[in-house]
Amino acid sequence: MRITAFSDVCLRVVMILAAVPQPALTTAQVVADGVGTPYNHVSKAIIRLRELGLVTVVRGRAGGVSISEAGRTVTVGWLLRRLDTRTDVAACESPNGPCPLLAGCGLRGALSRAREAFYGELDDLVIATLPHSRGSGPVLVGLTTGPA
Repeated sequence: MRITAFSDVCLRVVMILAAVPQPALTTAQVVADGVGTPYNHVSKAIIRLRELGLVTVVRGRAGGVSISEAGRTVTVGWLLRRLDTRTDVAACESPNGPCPLLAGCGLRGALSRAREAFYGELDDLVIATLPHSRGSGPVLVGLTTGPA
């Protein structure tokens, strides 16, 4: 099972924001630099995370983004379910149209159950528990001190 590139960026953003001491605000550019992802991708992720109530955005010169309490307590499984816009794991298409086996296929259901099992395994991982300062030292120090 693979998550989408957008889901990956969203996970990186909430993990970085969970590591920032509260109530500090961080700019999208600092987050983008911290996770090694282009600014426009991070901005789109922040917009979606704000829609889900996981981050708080303050506009203006002294503004920035911070993780909300809901963002700290949400699980990875819950978040990935909300970010996954795919209806089926398999496309069930052939070059000539719909797969000819579609009507009697048992694979689609099994793939759907496998996707749910994948997300189910992530239901015990709470966002706030993911960042560890030991392995992320330089990134976290850069986020708390801001751009040089």
